[in-house]
Amino acid sequence: MDVVEKAINILIVEDELLIAKSLAQKLEKLGYQIADIVSSGADAIQRAGELEPDLILMDIVIKGDIDGIETAVIINQELDIPIIYTTAYADDETLQRAEKTGSYGYLLKPFKQRELHATIKIALSKHQEAVKMQQLIALAAAKSENRSRFISMAYHDLNTPLTTIQLSAEMLEDSELQRSSGTTNKNVERIKKAVSNMSELLEDILMLSKAESGKLSLNLNQINATDFCNSILEELQPIVTDKHIVTFRNQTNPVHANLDAKLLHHLLTNLLSNAIKYSPNGGNVSLELSCENQQIILCVRDEGIGMTAEYKGKLFQQFERGANVGKIKGSGLGLCIVKHIVDLHGGTISVESELGKGTTFMVALPFLVSSK
Repeated sequence: MDVVEKAINILIVEDELLIAKSLAQKLEKLGYQIADIVSSGADAIQRAGELEPDLILMDIVIKGDIDGIETAVIINQELDIPIIYTTAYADDETLQRAEKTGSYGYLLKPFKQRELHATIKIALSKHQEAVKMQQLIALAAAKSENRSRFISMAYHDLNTPLTTIQLSAEMLEDSELQRSSGTTNKNVERIKKAVSNMSELLEDILMLSKAESGKLSLNLNQINATDFCNSILEELQPIVTDKHIVTFRNQTNPVHANLDAKLLHHLLTNLLSNAIKYSPNGGNVSLELSCENQQIILCVRDEGIGMTAEYKGKLFQQFERGANVGKIKGSGLGLCIVKHIVDLHGGTISVESELGKGTTFMVALPFLVSSK
């Protein structure tokens, strides 16, 4: 017997009746169901609560005392429904204001069917991924004998919506609107960044699960640590702002050591990206490489926000974040994974930090082969 997929119900919030009906017709042709059409924020809040649609298309400029963005904030406080904003004018200030509400996308009027379909697919996939991600994080924080197996299953399951988001973003890039409007380009870049962040978080959760279950193993190979450090810094250039000065200091001749290149890549990328991220006002960020007692010493220094003495005691615990990070995003998993990688190599990691003045991480790893 064939399984019939549940049709997606969409609530349209639009105060121009002709636009609303035209949009509804396009959606129905694409196979979606229209839950209702309303023209004000108050009606949108009421109908969203009554109907609990799968998705809301929210015009930013609508009738009533509150606009579409304010309406979305109220709905999000009570209901977990993905909202796509629709607007005729997508200036940066409006988009930034909308983005703070957790928007799942933007559509410019007049609507084009290809872009409409792709944006909805992205929103539904992102919402599906967000729900599962929350479940996965809760599972990672829980204590369970079967946790490792469940996390592995969830990881592979989450890759499906991520792939859908990526493919849909590519559809938007190829659309006529993308070629003629710089605004859509910014939206696509936001989508790609979101996919990248989701993928990184998934990798962190999977790696942490493997480490805690004893399934994270070393694959040691001889590497040129000097060249390796240079390549890491090159990879991080896209996230370096004009306010940062990033430098590499090599205090020895080229160093060759037996290390796990993949894990070392993860370790350095995490420490350096944190140094940049937690230096929102810019400043110097440096990676220093030296040798001592048959170990390579890696120092990552920044002039960022620093950390409190209380947080330093919890630094390598999972899901812990400093009280002074403000709106800087993070999962609280990265340093926990770094500690596991250092331990696997039989090394040590220490930290010096002063609130408001910066942080220095020092990693010492054995397996030194030769210095040429």
